[in-house]
Amino acid sequence: MAAVKSPKAGAIVLFAGTTRDNFDGKPVTHLEYTSYAPRALQTMLQIARGVKEKYALTAISMVHRLGVVPIGEESILIAVSAPHRQAAWRGGEEALEACKEKVEVWKLEEFGGDEGGVWRANRDGATGGVRVARSREMRE
Repeated sequence: MAAVKSPKAGAIVLFAGTTRDNFDGKPVTHLEYTSYAPRALQTMLQIARGVKEKYALTAISMVHRLGVVPIGEESILIAVSAPHRQAAWRGGEEALEACKEKVEVWKLEEFGGDEGGVWRANRDGATGGVRVARSREMRE
């Protein structure tokens, strides 16, 4: 929040996206995120600039974690500040939705048991993807 705090802001909105323990009725053990970092950072910067201008935000900060993210831990944080709460709410939500839609980040959902995991685009409710075998299956 320190990155977006300002005496000009009357509202700060913080969104934290966390890893849940299930997807589509299947137990999830963890998520693992990867990206093409130079492009993903450029896309996030474009989103931040566009949302800041559109909603006259005081400031915006977005961070997406890469690597393994255990259950209950944060994978994405978005903080926005604005003179008024409506602009902060709307700007924060639009920044999140644009990140999910456009940023070059992919996730591996690791399922419990022998099911292995699935690589998919980092989109809400995306059910398509490429199934991957568990590590021990790949060695056999």
